[in-house]
Amino acid sequence: MAEAHQAAGFRFSGPQEGLEEEFHHQALREVYLSGLRSWKKRISHLWYGFLAGVYPASPLSWLFLFLALQLAPLVQLDPSLGMVGKIKEQLPISGEPLLDGFWGAVASGLFATGLWLLLILTLRLALRLLLSYHGWIYEPHGHVSTTTKAWLALVKIFSGRKPMLYSFQGSLPRLPVPAVQDTVQKYLESVRPLQTDEDFERTMALAQAFQRKEAPRLQWYLRLKSWWAANYVSDWWEEFVYLRARSPLMVNSNYYVMDLLYVNPTRLQAARAGNTVHAMLLYRRRLNRQEIQPMMLAGCLPTCSAQYERMFNTTRIPKLGTDTLQHRRDSQHIAVFHRGRFYRVGLYSAGRLLPPRALEQQFQRILDDPTPPCPGEEHLGALTAAPRDTWAQTRSALWVGGSRNALAAVEEAAFFVTLDDSAQGLRPEEPVTSLDKYAKALLHGKAHDRWFDKSFTLIIFTNGKMGLNVEHSWADAPVVGHMWEFVLAMDSFDLGYSSDGHCWGNPDPTLPIPQRLKWNIPEEVFPSISLALRTARALAADIDFHTFPFTDFGKNLIKRSRTSPDAFLQITLQLAHFRDRGHFCLTYEASMTRMFREGRTETVRSCTRESCAFVRAMEDPDQSDAQRLSLFRVATEKHQALYRAAMTGAGVDRHLFCLAVVARFLNINSPFLSQALSEPWRLSTSQTPIQQSHLFDLKSRPNYVSCGGGFGPVDDKGYGVSYIIIGEDMINFHISCKVSYPETDAHRFGQNIRAALLDIAALFQFGEETTKKAERPPGAASHLKPTGEAGAKRF
Repeated sequence: MAEAHQAAGFRFSGPQEGLEEEFHHQALREVYLSGLRSWKKRISHLWYGFLAGVYPASPLSWLFLFLALQLAPLVQLDPSLGMVGKIKEQLPISGEPLLDGFWGAVASGLFATGLWLLLILTLRLALRLLLSYHGWIYEPHGHVSTTTKAWLALVKIFSGRKPMLYSFQGSLPRLPVPAVQDTVQKYLESVRPLQTDEDFERTMALAQAFQRKEAPRLQWYLRLKSWWAANYVSDWWEEFVYLRARSPLMVNSNYYVMDLLYVNPTRLQAARAGNTVHAMLLYRRRLNRQEIQPMMLAGCLPTCSAQYERMFNTTRIPKLGTDTLQHRRDSQHIAVFHRGRFYRVGLYSAGRLLPPRALEQQFQRILDDPTPPCPGEEHLGALTAAPRDTWAQTRSALWVGGSRNALAAVEEAAFFVTLDDSAQGLRPEEPVTSLDKYAKALLHGKAHDRWFDKSFTLIIFTNGKMGLNVEHSWADAPVVGHMWEFVLAMDSFDLGYSSDGHCWGNPDPTLPIPQRLKWNIPEEVFPSISLALRTARALAADIDFHTFPFTDFGKNLIKRSRTSPDAFLQITLQLAHFRDRGHFCLTYEASMTRMFREGRTETVRSCTRESCAFVRAMEDPDQSDAQRLSLFRVATEKHQALYRAAMTGAGVDRHLFCLAVVARFLNINSPFLSQALSEPWRLSTSQTPIQQSHLFDLKSRPNYVSCGGGFGPVDDKGYGVSYIIIGEDMINFHISCKVSYPETDAHRFGQNIRAALLDIAALFQFGEETTKKAERPPGAASHLKPTGEAGAKRF
């Protein structure tokens, strides 16, 4: 078993005399240090949890109240208005005069505690009420009303000075349930440009019948849940959208994050892994201590931090019908995969984190290990890329068939690491194909060399480039992006490398070698592994990917156009998609709802009547640039209004989703909800935000730019587009689609995006470099169609 293999790894060199005694003392010392560290972590968890629980107050504020009550009698004052005396009368006092002062202090402490808790509740209630105001988000850019200025001042007063990561959790408002008629009206408005008059009349009839019949009852249940639960959407969203989904995680759900685009700080695979793993563990320690600042909008408006809790030590466990998320408070090892072998690598020695050089040494030992995989081990990871029910059944066979310890070592690891046997990243001689291959390597790899169930898999390539493959159910991309920004900055600027590319420091020869996990795979599992591998490889081969940096202009020019960068790019995507496919489609853009407790995302339906009017004007030679520019302004303002509504809980899709969940529980068949939730999202988009720009000074280090990340296509006949705005003059795009659908082409769509960006920029006539119309790529559609296709994502 795995423990026996681990024991075989303990080999000592040198004289044998006294070895047994030395081993005995070392073992006892390691047991003692491990237990001590465990208790320290428990106490620290309690302490940091207490500090966050009483925020915006602090233990010092309680001490101030207590001392004030104790010292008040010296100046003949009673701030408690006699309450301390009444409390003292209720205490079981023995009557001895010597203890009178002690019981007085106890009564003062009890009163101070009660008053302190009341003040905390009052401050939190006041802050929750303040944070429920969203009028500021609808004010014109650059204009701040007197009301908003006063509101911001009050928010700053009640927010305290040094918040911890979870300090605001109890102060955030609940996500409101929109009125049904508002949601239905917004839905109808969103599908109007995508349907014929006949189809739209039918949709309106379904909507009206829904509002009269099913909606009142379903809405009542949602309002009841919103009063009782912290968030009326998030738990159902996690369960039904993610955990109950039975399709493979690879490509369909997991997403990836790339390394720095132009910089490779070392070409030593083990060294890059050592620094990166150490930086991740430093981030985990800050996370446990709540030393990470909560994300603040406008510098002072807190957002929910609940998603950070399951970043590490978390695995999605396959079950029949629905998966579960297994989260451990702590894990002292990581699981590593290399050339078909699995290893367990400890993260601590003598109660302390392994330094980067020691981790590099452990990774190098794995790279140098010549032993072959055991039967079935090499392709075992393909099971995590299989349909979930198939993997659930196979996992049960592994669990009872002698691989329980190895499986537990992987699932209970802090995270998963793949030492990939290929070189990836941007190559100047092949700038297009190299980035495309890099994206596919991160999204699916060889379909068996990632553990897609882990919260994230760190992938280190042979040339030192790296990236992440992330499981989606536990959190959304901005949370992972925050950690990744910290890791890249720590790796590049704080930890660094020696002149020969190694991590700083010296190896530790006393460390035991990494434990090779032993798998006893039953014979009946081998066919499942082979089938999972064939299926996963076919799915991976069907993905067409195109990743490219756009450097003609960036946020700087968009700001000069007095337009929101996100709205600018979303309207660009509408123009590019129309040119690519010749029609409009239902478009998904992810927006966050983390201004509310346990908020996750909402959908912005980016294809609007206003954006369609602008696109038609761009393709109409009879329209002037002035007319096009006017329509562009209207389209971007409409998009901004939709984005703001989504952020403030007034979106469409999460409300409809929850109404459908209630209908399912009540066994109610709603034709309107069935239609609304069955329309495919032919264009699914997302922006990757940069949250810690202070970590990278692009003026002094212009090459330290992130490439962002991407995801697979949501619909077999559509595109998936992710983009990240880097600095002032770069936008990176990640485009995916299916090879098997002949009408989509990721590279052609990328060319259409670039052309659309240049054409829209030319409307503003900022300079000669943007006034020329871009050449349309070969095969791009240039004709108008009267109607488009609707589409939607199955929940």
